[in-house]
Amino acid sequence: MENKKPVILVTNDDGITAPGLHALVDAVKDLGELIVVAPDSPQSGMGHAITLNQPLRLDKVDVHGEHDWYQTSGTPVDCVKLAIDKLLHRKPDLCLSGINHGSNSSINVIYSGTMSAAMEGAIEGIPSAGFSLLNHSLDADFTTAKAVARKVAMNILRHGLPAGTLLNVNIPDVALTEIKGMKICRQAMAKWQEEFEERMDPSRRKYYWLTGKFINNDKGEDTDEWALAHHYVSVVPVQFDLTAHHAIPFLNEQSYEL
Repeated sequence: MENKKPVILVTNDDGITAPGLHALVDAVKDLGELIVVAPDSPQSGMGHAITLNQPLRLDKVDVHGEHDWYQTSGTPVDCVKLAIDKLLHRKPDLCLSGINHGSNSSINVIYSGTMSAAMEGAIEGIPSAGFSLLNHSLDADFTTAKAVARKVAMNILRHGLPAGTLLNVNIPDVALTEIKGMKICRQAMAKWQEEFEERMDPSRRKYYWLTGKFINNDKGEDTDEWALAHHYVSVVPVQFDLTAHHAIPFLNEQSYEL
């Protein structure tokens, strides 16, 4: 039993056909017994949403290779929940999400379905990581990202992760020879400045399309944004405990009494 390969759950938010998912599977396919569970359609920006008010479908799909692939009608978080409860019947040894098409650095971690799937794994006590390549194109070259994902997965399998944490790994869109290394970072304090573009449909009814730009005023050289801009892979340890621990002493000094 001690010589059995680890069980690795692979998921994403871009959907079962996304090149990034297939690249991730290819990167780690020999590191353990893989099971792939992904949404049947793109689910970017879903965050930690779960399906409550409609039935979930879970179907096995025929994908070339020796591993089992499944698609669901639900969210990335649903994928992890279904995999554990209905397919594996136990916690896998590792949960990997991605490789996302586009960045999940800084505040994007809040909105990311990729990172929420990995976070659900961490909530279940599974060492987990999410991977993102700074290229939105379906024709993106995942060679560098695959090398990074494999290295990170091997490190986690060998050393584990602190309880209650997962890794947010973002990869610059450059050749592997141009990567300066991996940098353990903090999340940059940045945000999206959003605008809703007003449009008119053929029935002359107004609708709105979300646009905007990313604003980063955090000039720290210990951030993920700095690392990525300087051709480092950013590795940010993330936790799902949202308690603002530093605020507890301040609030205890106030009059929060009945």
